[in-house]
Amino acid sequence: MKYSLTRKLAALALLFFPAAASAAPATVTGPTALALAAVVAQHSSLPAYDKRVMARLLAGDSIFFIAARARVSVTADTVVCRTSNVDIAARTCELTFKTSKKTLKGREANELYATAATAGLSPEGAAGSNIESFSKLNCAIDPKEIRQKAGGGAACSFETGK
Repeated sequence: MKYSLTRKLAALALLFFPAAASAAPATVTGPTALALAAVVAQHSSLPAYDKRVMARLLAGDSIFFIAARARVSVTADTVVCRTSNVDIAARTCELTFKTSKKTLKGREANELYATAATAGLSPEGAAGSNIESFSKLNCAIDPKEIRQKAGGGAACSFETGK
């Protein structure tokens, strides 16, 4: 009887306090990692040149000058995107970086939400809301390897369930 009660309380705790659930690490590579890194990079504090590199790579343009050992690192502390089944025009994403915070709305938020879904994030929510969130995003992009067109050069890791 005691075991059954403990089990029920644990299930209720997860239902009412989903943040208490443990974070699950995830990794994506290849085109999905490149897309996720490029979409986040445009709103990060990366230097303008690195942002242009990421945008050009995502557009399929890998022919440009790259410094000898240049790799691009795209990071974000947390990303939380929300859409609604009731207010179908509502879509926002909050990106938290080490030194700044950025709020996206409309098309930009939709782009990030859809890219995160492609990376395997499942929306959660209740009462007409959908929420995708992840934390500790760390993407390593190697433009020279991407230029070789062999499927490598992009990898991202992050935690889900936060």
